[in-house]
Amino acid sequence: MSAARMLTGDRPTGRLHLGHYVGSIANRVQLHQRYESFFIIADLHMLTTKNTREDIEQVAGNAREMVTDILAAGVDPDRATFYLQSAIPEVGDLNTLLQNLITVPRLERVPSLKEMARDAGKEEMPYGLLGYPVLQAADILCVKGQVVPVGRDNAAHVEVTREIARRFNHLYGEVFPVPELIMSETPALVGTDGQGKMSKSKGNAIGLADDPVTVRRKVMGMYTDPNRVRADVPGTVGGNPVFAYHDVFNPDRAKVEELKARYRAGRVGDVEVKEELATALNRFLDPIRERRARFEADRGRVDELIVEGTERTRAEVHRTLVEVRRAMGLTSAYTQVRRRAERYRKAVATPA
Repeated sequence: MSAARMLTGDRPTGRLHLGHYVGSIANRVQLHQRYESFFIIADLHMLTTKNTREDIEQVAGNAREMVTDILAAGVDPDRATFYLQSAIPEVGDLNTLLQNLITVPRLERVPSLKEMARDAGKEEMPYGLLGYPVLQAADILCVKGQVVPVGRDNAAHVEVTREIARRFNHLYGEVFPVPELIMSETPALVGTDGQGKMSKSKGNAIGLADDPVTVRRKVMGMYTDPNRVRADVPGTVGGNPVFAYHDVFNPDRAKVEELKARYRAGRVGDVEVKEELATALNRFLDPIRERRARFEADRGRVDELIVEGTERTRAEVHRTLVEVRRAMGLTSAYTQVRRRAERYRKAVATPA
């Protein structure tokens, strides 16, 4: 490898939103200029919680929209390799080899898995969801990723990858780099309803592709201090989603501090605070909308990026898998059996 590699990506379950931007996309935009970058469209991971025929039929469209969102956020298409996970069967082969290097009790200690099952309405955890971090390890290690930018909820997954890489190298020799975790310092963005983090499935998200009118409507409907029945009642700033968004997306710090002071003193209404937030969010999203419009005008180019990236990645993964099998001795095992079989064929073909 000529440069250090970064592996990151998302499940193609719908459009990306501000929570994704805060959690990982902002890091990706900065980091992809420094690293050889692979962006996975993780449709196999999607199957752990969304696996109906209808869900799968939406992958192609969602993949295009997801890549468009990432490009619109500021990722340079000339410095990124996008690929569709399910189009690289060798990833499944590597997953099979790696799953024996981790225990069930270790996976059961990954905190986000139970949360994912709960959010998907699963009463019991599917086998594939329990093994989610192992498949994620295969994703990272198959391209020998050295840097993995993630949100806080995925940090434990990457630690599993690090353990598996170290275990493999200890048993079979140095094949994999132990990836470095780069985590966003910004806390997870709360949903517009104030109920947990922003999520597509909960309907409490502001999308990167939302138009100005939609953004304003969602902001005006945001959860705020429930004890504040009038504008002249002193309000609470801490834990208030509207001010949490101001802190992240409003660059006018003096204005934000003024609004907080007035809010605490009961000298500003929720409507004004939300109007200011809607204006700040739309200013933030305007450059993203402009870039998105350019990519939407050339949809075929986005599809081409996915196809070219998938073909390139499959070649990389094939090389990795050959190296892994050789290190484990699997290639040698088959070679020995084949040679014995060849000797047998010659023996039976030779007249007594």
